[in-house]
Amino acid sequence: MNERLDRARIEAAVRELLVAVGDDPDRPELERTPARVADSYAEFFAGMGVDATAIARAGAVHSEDGERGQLVVVRDLRFRSMCEHHLLPFIGVAHLAYAPGEQLIGLGTLSRVLDAVASRPQLQERLGEQVAEAVAEGLDAAGVLVVLDATHQCVTTRGERQSGSSTVTVAATGSLADAAGRAEAIALIGAGAGAAGAAAGAGADHGADA
Repeated sequence: MNERLDRARIEAAVRELLVAVGDDPDRPELERTPARVADSYAEFFAGMGVDATAIARAGAVHSEDGERGQLVVVRDLRFRSMCEHHLLPFIGVAHLAYAPGEQLIGLGTLSRVLDAVASRPQLQERLGEQVAEAVAEGLDAAGVLVVLDATHQCVTTRGERQSGSSTVTVAATGSLADAAGRAEAIALIGAGAGAAGAAAGAGADHGADA
């Protein structure tokens, strides 16, 4: 829950925006729009002030000796976030890999970490880096790799309106920032990730080395 959210200010700001574009916020069709936008923003920005590392740490379980050193890969986690440049959504899939240390993480927890970091004004590059850092620090993982493949409405609906384009970024820490470790993780991701895996393997890299 975003305790910083000020619904009254959001609603007032939306009314002003409607006036600024030449519309009438009091006409029946727009009467409830400010409240609806406030509802949306409460969801879009629910991650403000949330400690994603603490979420990862809370979802960690002790690993057995035989499980350490294995590579864990979770593909096709859906996410949405809000581009901080235009306050328009970007929507896509995340593929996460980590090399466990003393801890493993519940697979559902990875999705909660991703959602917490995505639910704030973001850049895709920073989103991947922050997810990688949260998982690495929360688990004390030997390495983490995050591939994000997203479509940005600021690209698809404005400017050149490149409706078919998507953006792929890669962030990595620790052993998975090394060439060999990263190649193994990307190969496993690419086996089921289609274009994202291929593009990641081509070197769309925004690494956050630990």
